[in-house]
This record gives sequence, structure tokens and C-alpha cells, in this order.
Amino acid sequence: MEESEFGMRKALITGITGQDGSYLAEFLLDKGYDVHGIVRRVALEDPIQRLGRINHIRDRITLHPGTIDNYSSFSPIFERVKPEECYHLAAQSFVAESFDDSASTMRTNIEGTLNVLNAIHAHNSQCKFYFAGSSEMFGKVKETPQTENTPFHPRSPYGITKVAGFDLTRNFRESYGVFACSGILFNHESPRRGGEFVTRKITKNIARIRKGMDNVLILGNLDAKRDWGYSKDYVEAMWLMLQQDSPDDYVIATGENHSIREFLDIAFRHVGLKYYNVDLHALQSSQADETVKELRKEKEKIYVVQHPIFYRPAEVQELLGDCAKAKDKLGWTSQTSFKKLVEIMVDNDLNLER
Repeated sequence: MEESEFGMRKALITGITGQDGSYLAEFLLDKGYDVHGIVRRVALEDPIQRLGRINHIRDRITLHPGTIDNYSSFSPIFERVKPEECYHLAAQSFVAESFDDSASTMRTNIEGTLNVLNAIHAHNSQCKFYFAGSSEMFGKVKETPQTENTPFHPRSPYGITKVAGFDLTRNFRESYGVFACSGILFNHESPRRGGEFVTRKITKNIARIRKGMDNVLILGNLDAKRDWGYSKDYVEAMWLMLQQDSPDDYVIATGENHSIREFLDIAFRHVGLKYYNVDLHALQSSQADETVKELRKEKEKIYVVQHPIFYRPAEVQELLGDCAKAKDKLGWTSQTSFKKLVEIMVDNDLNLER
């Protein structure tokens, strides 16, 4: 590997197999970095299924089997790699799952972050650290738009763990002088988004509907609004934070928010289809299921159903980020429009269904 203008820097990425981790790995490789990643041993044993997002660059990166929620597993890897930069992206990041399994979400997201920070403090205090925060930390928002100074009021176990991680990051920065930054990233999507997330669920199912494989798409609250950007744009902001003279925290967002309904409308228009919206969220789940069965018999029509099972116990209705600080200090702005993002994701899933 040739040295770039940045020299042969070494970066360690937790969560390298995820959406952001894979784009970040590609970005850092293009900058001439020596890229290392932490993966569970089971991923190395089943690379086709579990390493799908990074299989195309596996010969250019170094993967280490280990887990972040076990300090004795992670610490030796960190000590051996000796990275100049550590990007901590690994987390249980699906909000709905955090309600169903809050214990493992807390363990992975909070203990994992503490283990990474402790390893830096113990073995390489000069390593720059990036923590993947989330707009879910704001939750029941106190002001709109949300900035770095907006108080947090998380409305899910996932959001709570991210607030804890943010506080841990700040504490190690202030207590031990670690160059530790948090990126408060608002929703960011891509064709590599997991199929359980609402945006990818929409685009995957529209591809199936376009092929005549189904006529019903089941979702939750269509009126929830999010500030949606493109993951490929956002990984640059992560890197820029660690190139500054001093560590700080930054909101990374587009400055626009759109409802799930808007996402749906753009996606369906892009494939030339129309849908009927059926709101069943006030029914019991069993009643809603019976209605869905009946709707599936009407194959000449396409239905988007609001089902009670996909409503959160505590809803976050609207998130909107103000990234003025990132624009001013990092020189970063989002490059991909909301419409373009939706179309990129739809086209990807159409190609996968062919």
C-alpha cells in the first residue's frame, strides 16, 4: 500500500461490517490508511452472509475477531494494532429491538463504549477517538432544530445508551485528555442499510411489489419526521472531526426533515406505482392481521398498512438537525438530496430483485 499525503496512518473501526463502517473503510482506504476492523468470530466463519458489505475490500483491510463488550477480548487487539484513530461505530442500533431486548442493548452499547475508551486510556492515550452518537439522544425534543446545545431527552433504550456513550466520551476527554469526539448523526441511509430499518424496508418491498410478488407493505407511523441524509456523505464528517486541532462534538444533519409518508410517495412515484393507505394502528394486532389477509386478496391494488405492531411505546415524532457548527468548523455539508437518496435506494433494490 502506498503512503498518502497523510502518511501510513492506522485506523481501527468497530462495527466495520455495518452500513457506516463499510463506507468509512472505503473512505479511509482511499486516503491511504491501513484499515483494521473488529468482527465477531462467527462473521469470519460465515463471510458471505455476515461480511457482505465489505467482501469487496477484504483483501485491503485487516479483520480481528473479538467483541467490544468484553474488555479482555478487545484490549489485546487494540494494544496490538496501535491505531492512530479509532472509530467506534459498533452498537445495537435498531430502536425497536432496543425495546424488546434492553439488557443486551445496554451491555453492548454502554459497556462496549467504556471498554474502547478504557483501552485507549490504558494503551495509547494519543489515539484519536470517534463516538457514533445519534439524533435519538434528543428524543422528546426541547427545541427545533436541534444543535449541540439542545438538552437530551431520549425516548428509547437505544437513545439512552447513546446519551451514556456521549457522556463517557466527554468524560474521558475532560478527565484524561483523550482526543475524543462525538458525532451526533441524524438519520442516514443507503442501499447498505439493514432491511429491518423503515427506509430499506420500504425500498425492498417496493421492489417486490414492482415484480408482482406482493401487494401489501406493512409499516408503522407514517407521519414521523426525520432528518435523512446519505451515509456515504456522513462518514467524511467522522473523519474530519479527528483531523481538527482540538476535539469537539458535532451535529451532522441535512437541515431538512421529511415524513415517512414523503419517503413512500417519492419511492412509489419513482417506479410509477400508486398505493392506498390503510390505517389500522388503533386495532388489536390480531384484528389488523386479519385485515391484511383480506387486502392481500385484492391483488389489483397496492396497500400501505399502518399496523399497531410497528408503533413505538414512546414515539419520537420529529427530529431536525442544525449542522451550522460542522459547516463552519469542519467545512462539511450534506451533498445528496432527500429525493436522490430515495431513488438511489429504490434503484439498488430493483436491481437486486432482477
